[in-house]
Amino acid sequence: MPELTDKLIVALDCYTLSEAESIVKRLYPTVKMFKVGSQLFTSCGQEALKFIYQKGAKVFLDLKFLDIPNTVFSAVASGTGLSAVFMMTVHTTGGSEMLKAAVAGATKRASELKIVRPLIIGVTSLTSEKESVATLETVLLRARLARDAGLDGVVCSVNEAAKVRETLGRDFKIITPGIRPRGYKNDDQARVATAQEALKAGSDYLVVGRPILQADDPLKAVKDLL
Repeated sequence: MPELTDKLIVALDCYTLSEAESIVKRLYPTVKMFKVGSQLFTSCGQEALKFIYQKGAKVFLDLKFLDIPNTVFSAVASGTGLSAVFMMTVHTTGGSEMLKAAVAGATKRASELKIVRPLIIGVTSLTSEKESVATLETVLLRARLARDAGLDGVVCSVNEAAKVRETLGRDFKIITPGIRPRGYKNDDQARVATAQEALKAGSDYLVVGRPILQADDPLKAVKDLL
């Protein structure tokens, strides 16, 4: 159980700080990490991160930074200084120089603050995108680009996770969203998997949102998943 709880990330896909606080209160400490994406961050920004930090949990800051290298350098540096941020995302379509700038921004800011640098994770292909003959090749290309730029890992679906693990090694982190209990509706996700399938494929972290947030008893849904 402890090992699995360390791998689970619950997505706080909600609009208000009070909603986010309610979810964290109900799920922590069974859930030790929460994803803060553009929906919640746009609504209440650092207040959500501060609350998660005060509870003792970690944050996966999923803002998928994509811009010119200098802007991403600054954005990631700013994110590095935020409370509880354990890892954050940039989009690999920004190219090698942008990805290197992201790592440099995080490294510089962490050094200034004398803290551990958060993991920088590259988004390869959204799990809402339907699989095609080019999907695996595209994900592998972007994963290699991320690795060569110094990133710590990538976000990819279970369909690509095993090949990413085989190609890029054990130390390269794999974060897999689109996790669904067997028989649960796909919603807008196209490339989905069960938690067991993702772990078998080599994923390090599993991101789960609606199957937990929309459950009658979210904590029970977490325990059933684990």
